[in-house]
Amino acid sequence: MKDANSREAELTVDTADTPSVSTDENVTPPAEAASAPGSAAAAVDGQLSELAARLAEAEQSAAEYLDSFQRSQAAFANFRKRMEAEQSTMRKVANAALLTRLLPVMDDFRRAFQALPTDLRGNAWIEGIALIQRKVAALLEIEDVKPIVVKPGDSFDPLFHQAILHQELAGYTEGQIITEVEQGYILGDRVLRPSMVVVAKSPAPPVEPTVIPDETEEMAESEEATVAEAPTESVNPTETEGQNG
Repeated sequence: MKDANSREAELTVDTADTPSVSTDENVTPPAEAASAPGSAAAAVDGQLSELAARLAEAEQSAAEYLDSFQRSQAAFANFRKRMEAEQSTMRKVANAALLTRLLPVMDDFRRAFQALPTDLRGNAWIEGIALIQRKVAALLEIEDVKPIVVKPGDSFDPLFHQAILHQELAGYTEGQIITEVEQGYILGDRVLRPSMVVVAKSPAPPVEPTVIPDETEEMAESEEATVAEAPTESVNPTETEGQNG
């Protein structure tokens, strides 16, 4: 019995030490093993090409979207600036009517202080009226209303001046302003009221005197002309002697 068990143990050890032989189904052929890496590389290249195409398409779409956004943003900025300018212009035009009605008040203040008697200057009540004038002038200045500055000798400008009289005056050439009758005002770059001025004109050319002849002299000259044109009668000497005999 002991020998039989020893033989079975030896057989078992020999079987364990013998290397196993694989079948033909589990063995990869050498040709297929060589072609497998090339197929994988081709597949990766195809995927990379597809991804690159998609990336280029996405970048092109992003550039188009960015350009469209920038154009829309610029158009909106221009629209906002245009609307702000139009609103500012509308506010100035709306205020122009009211400001124009205040100009005669300033004219009255100016005329009143120009004609103020000397003994009333420095009076507290007059100083209060002057304070009101300064407040109205400050209000006009806040609204960008400024007087048109005119000095004697300035050139007449139809954009800012209105001529109410043309006058010949020594020392002034044609087109020069002699004096300002009513002050003008501007609102920004818009004329609220032009300055009323007197403009110099060139002197008229001298008129040659017309000589009116006397009627008596005309009659005398007419008679002399008639006598000179009348025919003279010839006298025959023979007829004269016969008449005398």
